[in-house]
Amino acid sequence: MKHVRLTLDAGGREDEIHPMYDLLVNAPYVDRATAMHWNFTGEELGIMHYVEGDRKAFRGRIEAIEPVRSYELVPAGDAAFYAYIRDATTEPLRDVFELADRAPALVIPPVEYADGTVSYSIVGPPAEIQTAIDGLPEPIAVTVTEIGGIEAAPGVADSLLSERQRDAIEAALALGYYELPRSASHKQVANAIGCAPSTAAEHIRKAESKLLRSIVGSE
Repeated sequence: MKHVRLTLDAGGREDEIHPMYDLLVNAPYVDRATAMHWNFTGEELGIMHYVEGDRKAFRGRIEAIEPVRSYELVPAGDAAFYAYIRDATTEPLRDVFELADRAPALVIPPVEYADGTVSYSIVGPPAEIQTAIDGLPEPIAVTVTEIGGIEAAPGVADSLLSERQRDAIEAALALGYYELPRSASHKQVANAIGCAPSTAAEHIRKAESKLLRSIVGSE
């Protein structure tokens, strides 16, 4: 099993896939967006986005997109909002999602829209990942930006650490243990999390080992 990070670029032709794809990638009032959850039924796609940008301008553009059947925008702080969109699919978009539904390889949320591209992670047998890449329709060009073991998939690294290991790493980061030059010791980390310095050192060492393996792979 492998984890592969993909970046998709339609070269400014995103509207040929779907108008919402074009909006999320190219609109000047969208600074960054992530697709968090979705449900694909063939003719319709329901999708929840987190968007950083101008909500009023986003709403105005959605109102003009014919395939959008319903939507709701909910503020999420300054210049950010959640966007639930239910829209009709186009043939190229159906090709993308039907490929994902058929393949044993899994797309791991979130899908990130930024800088004119879309990036996401996919996990599965190498041959199935290659099939998923090869099946993406034109004009989408695919770049593989990362390859590793399944441990490197989003969310997996978080589950690797015990609660105390996470506490130790978070305290070490906050105190400057990883600064150059180092501005905190095992003793200071231990004081922060309420344990002996030797225990703090062990938590940090085990957490570092797990996180490094999740990055470079264990094979």
